[in-house]
Amino acid sequence: MMDYDAVLAHVLALLQQEQRIAYRVLKRRLQLDDEILEDLKDDLIYAKKLAVDEEGKVLVWTGGATMLPRTPPSDPQPGQPAIPQDAHPSHVETAPASPPAPNAERRQLTLMFCDLVDSTTLASQLDPEDLREVVRAYQAACAEVIQRYGGHIAQYLGDGLLVYFGYPQAHEDDAQRAVRTGLGIVEAMDTLNALLAQHRGVRLAVRLGIHTGLVVVGEIGSAGRQE
Repeated sequence: MMDYDAVLAHVLALLQQEQRIAYRVLKRRLQLDDEILEDLKDDLIYAKKLAVDEEGKVLVWTGGATMLPRTPPSDPQPGQPAIPQDAHPSHVETAPASPPAPNAERRQLTLMFCDLVDSTTLASQLDPEDLREVVRAYQAACAEVIQRYGGHIAQYLGDGLLVYFGYPQAHEDDAQRAVRTGLGIVEAMDTLNALLAQHRGVRLAVRLGIHTGLVVVGEIGSAGRQE
């Protein structure tokens, strides 16, 4: 089972994409026990103030404008069935939408992209289910480091991660945080590779790119996407 930081990264990505998630659905999708769910509620609602509770049943995102993933992140537990539409409480479908985000804003943004080296070769060496577990372990290890330095996972792109430092929350040292995150991911791969070499017979290497500069964040298209 992934540690708390990795679970938190998945919950943040899901919440930013869907805006509203029923607790029962969240528990089922991510295989959460009651204790972890309560920790997440305390962290998101009271500590980080990124969400609010609605009638004790729904977690509602209040973090402002978000960079929504193009595809949802992988759930931390394998083999989970899709949630049928009628499994969601009816009031979730009829509840009013969250307040609209600002039209646009200027930000000093540092972007980091991380992906696996020779992932095509790796895919040819492993069974598809084994490959999935290896990629999920790699994503979880990266997410833990990214959360440690306050980064925001904007998108999961296959074996790639697109990460922002400076949005939605800005820090004076976002560029340095990105560099420390990159170094931390490289170090985390050493620990992960010790396990993968023993159990899967493979080793992973990552490729990292970092850039920083001024951007304007605003709505793109007609689906409310912030880009």
